[in-house]
Amino acid sequence: MSGMMKEGKFWCLSDKPYCHCILSACQLKPRFQMPIPNKFRSMLPSALVPVILIYQNKNWNMLYYGDRALKRFDSTSWRDFAVKNNLMVGDGCVFELLECSSKLIKMRVQILSGEVPYELLKRVSGESFETPIIFD
Repeated sequence: MSGMMKEGKFWCLSDKPYCHCILSACQLKPRFQMPIPNKFRSMLPSALVPVILIYQNKNWNMLYYGDRALKRFDSTSWRDFAVKNNLMVGDGCVFELLECSSKLIKMRVQILSGEVPYELLKRVSGESFETPIIFD
Protein backbone atom coordinates (compact mmCIF):
# COMPACT_ATOMS: atom_id res chain seq x y z
CA MET A 1 0.00 0.00 0.00
CA SER A 2 2.90 2.28 -0.77
CA GLY A 3 2.13 5.99 -0.67
CA MET A 4 -1.26 5.55 0.99
CA MET A 5 -2.41 6.56 4.42
CA LYS A 6 -2.68 3.62 6.76
CA GLU A 7 -6.21 4.64 7.74
CA GLY A 8 -7.21 4.77 4.07
CA LYS A 9 -7.90 8.46 3.44
CA PHE A 10 -6.15 11.81 3.31
CA TRP A 11 -7.41 15.12 4.56
CA CYS A 12 -6.30 18.65 3.89
CA LEU A 13 -4.05 20.31 6.37
CA SER A 14 -5.69 23.27 8.07
CA ASP A 15 -4.01 26.60 8.68
CA LYS A 16 -2.62 25.22 11.94
CA PRO A 17 1.11 24.53 12.36
CA TYR A 18 2.32 21.06 11.45
CA CYS A 19 5.50 19.07 11.24
CA HIS A 20 6.36 15.81 9.57
CA CYS A 21 8.94 13.08 9.81
CA ILE A 22 9.92 9.87 8.11
CA LEU A 23 10.26 7.23 10.79
CA SER A 24 13.70 5.76 11.35
CA ALA A 25 14.83 2.79 13.41
CA CYS A 26 15.51 4.86 16.57
CA GLN A 27 11.89 6.05 16.59
CA LEU A 28 10.76 2.43 16.57
CA LYS A 29 12.35 -0.78 17.88
CA PRO A 30 14.14 -1.07 20.26
CA ARG A 31 14.40 2.52 21.61
CA PHE A 32 11.04 4.04 20.62
CA GLN A 33 12.28 7.63 20.97
CA MET A 34 10.14 10.16 19.12
CA PRO A 35 11.96 13.50 19.24
CA ILE A 36 10.06 16.57 18.13
CA PRO A 37 11.41 18.12 14.90
CA ASN A 38 13.43 21.32 15.39
CA LYS A 39 10.99 23.70 13.71
CA PHE A 40 8.19 22.56 16.03
CA ARG A 41 10.07 22.81 19.32
CA SER A 42 9.81 26.60 19.55
CA MET A 43 6.00 26.37 19.36
CA LEU A 44 5.74 23.95 22.29
CA PRO A 45 6.17 24.66 26.01
CA SER A 46 9.50 24.00 27.72
CA ALA A 47 7.78 21.82 30.29
CA LEU A 48 6.40 18.36 30.95
CA VAL A 49 2.94 18.50 29.33
CA PRO A 50 0.22 15.89 28.66
CA VAL A 51 -0.33 15.20 24.94
CA ILE A 52 -3.28 13.79 23.07
CA LEU A 53 -2.54 12.38 19.62
CA ILE A 54 -5.69 11.92 17.55
CA TYR A 55 -5.51 9.15 14.97
CA GLN A 56 -8.32 7.08 13.44
CA ASN A 57 -10.89 8.69 15.74
CA LYS A 58 -8.98 7.48 18.77
CA ASN A 59 -7.14 9.53 21.38
CA TRP A 60 -3.66 8.41 22.38
CA ASN A 61 -2.49 9.91 25.67
CA MET A 62 1.18 10.49 26.31
CA LEU A 63 3.59 13.03 27.75
CA TYR A 64 5.75 15.61 26.03
CA TYR A 65 9.15 16.10 27.66
CA GLY A 66 9.70 19.74 26.75
CA ASP A 67 11.83 20.23 29.85
CA ARG A 68 14.57 17.85 28.67
CA ALA A 69 17.55 18.28 26.35
CA LEU A 70 15.91 15.81 23.92
CA LYS A 71 12.38 17.17 23.55
CA ARG A 72 10.24 14.13 22.81
CA PHE A 73 7.16 12.04 23.56
CA ASP A 74 7.48 9.57 26.41
CA SER A 75 8.87 6.28 25.11
CA THR A 76 6.31 3.96 26.72
CA SER A 77 3.26 5.73 25.26
CA TRP A 78 4.94 6.33 21.89
CA ARG A 79 5.82 2.60 21.75
CA ASP A 80 2.16 1.73 22.41
CA PHE A 81 1.04 4.10 19.62
CA ALA A 82 3.67 2.79 17.18
CA VAL A 83 3.04 -0.90 17.86
CA LYS A 84 -0.76 -0.70 17.82
CA ASN A 85 -0.70 1.26 14.55
CA ASN A 86 1.90 -1.03 12.93
CA LEU A 87 4.35 1.80 12.24
CA MET A 88 7.42 0.82 10.25
CA VAL A 89 10.71 2.40 9.26
CA GLY A 90 10.02 4.62 6.24
CA ASP A 91 6.44 5.49 7.19
CA GLY A 92 5.67 9.20 7.18
CA CYS A 93 3.93 10.96 10.06
CA VAL A 94 2.34 14.39 9.87
CA PHE A 95 1.57 16.02 13.24
CA GLU A 96 -0.90 18.90 13.03
CA LEU A 97 -0.97 21.08 16.15
CA LEU A 98 -4.61 21.61 17.16
CA GLU A 99 -4.14 22.95 20.67
CA CYS A 100 -1.09 23.99 22.65
CA SER A 101 -0.73 25.30 26.18
CA SER A 102 1.33 24.54 29.26
CA LYS A 103 -1.54 22.28 30.39
CA LEU A 104 -2.28 20.28 27.21
CA ILE A 105 -1.02 19.66 23.68
CA LYS A 106 -3.36 18.14 21.08
CA MET A 107 -2.18 16.93 17.68
CA ARG A 108 -3.97 15.27 14.80
CA VAL A 109 -1.80 12.60 13.16
CA GLN A 110 -1.72 11.36 9.58
CA ILE A 111 0.32 8.23 8.89
CA LEU A 112 1.55 7.58 5.37
CA SER A 113 2.59 4.06 4.59
CA GLY A 114 6.10 3.73 3.22
CA GLU A 115 6.49 7.01 1.40
CA VAL A 116 5.31 10.59 1.39
CA PRO A 117 2.99 11.60 -1.49
CA TYR A 118 4.41 13.90 -4.13
CA GLU A 119 2.25 16.81 -2.91
CA LEU A 120 3.89 16.75 0.52
CA LEU A 121 7.38 16.19 -0.89
CA LYS A 122 7.07 19.51 -2.74
CA ARG A 123 6.48 21.21 0.61
CA VAL A 124 9.52 19.46 2.11
CA SER A 125 11.71 20.85 -0.67
CA GLY A 126 10.49 24.35 0.11
CA GLU A 127 8.09 24.88 -2.78
CA SER A 128 4.92 26.73 -1.86
CA PHE A 129 1.35 26.09 -2.88
CA GLU A 130 -1.26 28.56 -3.98
CA THR A 131 -4.04 26.05 -3.32
CA PRO A 132 -4.48 23.61 -0.44
CA ILE A 133 -3.39 20.00 -0.78
CA ILE A 134 -6.29 17.71 -1.65
CA PHE A 135 -5.77 13.97 -1.87
CA ASP A 136 -8.14 11.68 -3.76
